[in-house]
Amino acid sequence: MRQTGETGMRSANLHGDKPLQQQIVEAVQSRTTPISQLLRLMSALDSQESANENLRLQLRARIGAPLGA
Repeated sequence: MRQTGETGMRSANLHGDKPLQQQIVEAVQSRTTPISQLLRLMSALDSQESANENLRLQLRARIGAPLGA
């Protein structure tokens, strides 16, 4: 049985061994990234004490962007 912390860590690392910052940059640049994945990345970013505010703003903008943008 998994502990809650283990589940969170696995979902935060969505793309194998890539750092969270790189995952966010790639997700923001890709127009095919599902909103659900963007929200998981935002949650993972919010859980970090040393989160990059610029990445947070980019991710929020991408989540709120129209589909055709």
